[in-house]
Amino acid sequence: DSAEASPSVVFENVERCSPNCLQMLLENISGLTVDADFTVELIPEINVAVATFIKSIDTKEFVEKCSQHKRIREFEMTARLLESTQTIKAENLPDSISTDYLTVYFESARNGGGPVSDVQLFPEENSAIITFCDHKGNT
Repeated sequence: DSAEASPSVVFENVERCSPNCLQMLLENISGLTVDADFTVELIPEINVAVATFIKSIDTKEFVEKCSQHKRIREFEMTARLLESTQTIKAENLPDSISTDYLTVYFESARNGGGPVSDVQLFPEENSAIITFCDHKGNT
């Protein structure tokens, strides 16, 4: 358990709740505003949504509130902190992208990055797997 909780919360089993409904529900529970205070990314392939808080909140407490919330239970959704990872997948990359460019981009502090240990390019998928030296540089 890290001293610093993840700023992202994973919501599983979201298919019964529309994206707009989910955003309003999270605004109601958190007291914050979507786009200004947090973002929501849907990943329909795995029936999940990820809320990432721009504004600093106690995400552990937020997950607890969500697990007890009547509407979250009615939709049969679950909430948990997004675990830290050292590897991310970048998608929809331009054909001409290079591993050097991706390394420099993801090492940029301005982009929320950190030291990169490896970049694997998959040109046929226009994607890459970026591995960081530690889990801090992958926000």
